[in-house]
Amino acid sequence: MGVALPSQVRRRWFRHTIPLVILMLLLFYLCARSLRTLSGCGSEAQYCIPEGLLPLQIQQQLGTLQAPEREEPQCLGPQGMLSRMMRPFRASLNPEGDVELSRYLAGWRELIRFLTPFGSIFVFATREAFAKVTDLEVRVHGPDAAHYTSLSGMVAWEQRAGMLERPGIAPQDSAKSSGSRTMLLLHRALRWSQLCLHRVATGSLGGPDAGEQCNDAYNTALAPHHPWLVRQAARLAFLSFPARGRLLELACPGAREAEARASLARAAGTLEDVYNRTQVLLAERGLLQLA
Repeated sequence: MGVALPSQVRRRWFRHTIPLVILMLLLFYLCARSLRTLSGCGSEAQYCIPEGLLPLQIQQQLGTLQAPEREEPQCLGPQGMLSRMMRPFRASLNPEGDVELSRYLAGWRELIRFLTPFGSIFVFATREAFAKVTDLEVRVHGPDAAHYTSLSGMVAWEQRAGMLERPGIAPQDSAKSSGSRTMLLLHRALRWSQLCLHRVATGSLGGPDAGEQCNDAYNTALAPHHPWLVRQAARLAFLSFPARGRLLELACPGAREAEARASLARAAGTLEDVYNRTQVLLAERGLLQLA
């Protein structure tokens, strides 16, 4: 229960208090103005930042502090798996619109090394690819090496020398296949690898799993050229295909999923560039049905 002050006491209290409040406000204003003058802050400035304030403190004060940019994932670094595979493939695309065979084959060796841990279906495919890469490397470094520096040079040489097989007719001894035919087989395998990696990188949550997508890629790029028995073996192998998360982890170890997806998509884009140029060169020479 409060005690009411007499009206005379209240008037005396207000009379002494109001001047004291005004004096305090005046002193506060004068002090603030002096601080602005000493620190170089003008009266019309939107923000007052003392000169001695460190840049980091300034950004925190203004609410503009940004997180430092993340470095590229390790898989895209100089010694990263994806980077080691992409570099020679990119280098194989020379300015003249041709494909340099030595660098193309170096890219394939890195691609084989990259794909091997992914599972049995890749082991099967990379074993076949390894044999073809080795066969072409013998030509690139052999006695006729001058004719095997580029895709166009190889095809022109083998056409003049009558070395090309009749379209659709495989040689009885695969070791005697022309370099152009071997290149075509590698070219188709590259398409499958590119489609598979791209779909692993871009597959949506709740959509087809990675095995189904890579099986579809196989049906697009390779199955039309394989006998029934090989197609059935491949279909069974895809049933034990690793999950998307595991593939991303293998492709880009230590990276977040979004980073791994983006990195793998970049690698698939490089393979697509190489595939597209090779496709054009082989098509211009009528060699897409050579095997």
